[in-house]
Amino acid sequence: MEQYWMPKKLNFRNLRLCLENYNPTYLFIRDCGGIRENGGFDCHGKAKVNADLKDKILDFRKDKSGLHMLIDTWEVFHFPLRTYYKGFSLAYERIEPSEDGIGRIINLGCGIDPYDPKLPEPKKSILRTILDDHLMEIEFEGRVNLKFHSWKEKPLWKYWTIAKPTR
Repeated sequence: MEQYWMPKKLNFRNLRLCLENYNPTYLFIRDCGGIRENGGFDCHGKAKVNADLKDKILDFRKDKSGLHMLIDTWEVFHFPLRTYYKGFSLAYERIEPSEDGIGRIINLGCGIDPYDPKLPEPKKSILRTILDDHLMEIEFEGRVNLKFHSWKEKPLWKYWTIAKPTR
């Protein structure tokens, strides 16, 4: 899946735009692994939230204590926001048709135009970030629109921002 990076300073604006303008279908939060309570090391994270959002409303609240993720107004996870280094990224899952009718996921590198007409439309979009040593992924149906924000490193690394859907 190709990924499009967003500036950290726009994290919560981009999250709000996504939740207000697109249909979230899944919320997944896990820790990033490490030393466990029993002293052992686990390189795989433990799932903390694994929620199907069908017929539910995903929201968030940010205050002095951090970021609160809410499903149907109930808090399901709290990030104190003590450590986070990067902005969100958005990944597209694109399926290339195949002869067997199943299709194959297309894996693309960086620097790809998200609106390249030669690529199939995304089946889903995944907004992800790491906050306080936890990975958070929010899946959305179809395409979450992007627009160019600024250059991170020319000629390939661009920053993007969430755009409202075109109607």
